[in-house]
Amino acid sequence: MKLVVVSAGLSSPSSTRLLADRLTAATLGHLDAEPEVIELRELATQIAQHLVTGFPPARLAAALDAVAAADGLIAVTPVFAASYSGLFKSFFDLIDNDALTGTPVLLGATGGTARHSLVTEHAMRPLFTHLRALVLPTAVYAASQDWGEQGLARRITRAGTELARSMRPTTPDAASNTASNTALDTDTAAAIAPRSLTGAITSADPAHGFKTVPFEQRLAALRAE
Repeated sequence: MKLVVVSAGLSSPSSTRLLADRLTAATLGHLDAEPEVIELRELATQIAQHLVTGFPPARLAAALDAVAAADGLIAVTPVFAASYSGLFKSFFDLIDNDALTGTPVLLGATGGTARHSLVTEHAMRPLFTHLRALVLPTAVYAASQDWGEQGLARRITRAGTELARSMRPTTPDAASNTASNTALDTDTAAAIAPRSLTGAITSADPAHGFKTVPFEQRLAALRAE
């Protein structure tokens, strides 16, 4: 199982890479996987060449192939002008539209102020939804003042746990348990089933579906009670 981490930090060391490393550690704490880190600043020139020529140099091609073959992806960017960095966007512009279909993706971003904390929702999530990735519910934004705070540590732990669970293969026993746990009993199914204008739910048989009767008949029965 392969976990690929894409960091778009521009300096070394960078808070973006630090967040990427902490998200990776949180994921590997719940999953046995092989991590591969891709530093985009080391590929910046090759990314520009590919955008102009249409042909990726060998090292960039290997990075693109690694992302496409990943069982799980962590993508972290610094915030520029209230959005992801141009380097981050340029790299994912080179990813085939179908390469990330169904791949679980954990989003992360760093910035100098908490005012940009919604960048993961307003910019990054739509990007990866467009790429048909499975974007995890918890995204992690780290402002300068967040480092060392328990709130950031909790978000990192929760996000890493979500990614680990999304990457685990489903075993036959697990699938059986899931089916058993999600089966609706008759009372619950009847309680949550939709009601129409012409019929009302009277019972729910898991084997044969919902049983309906005309609304007038059901109303007469209620009045009789």
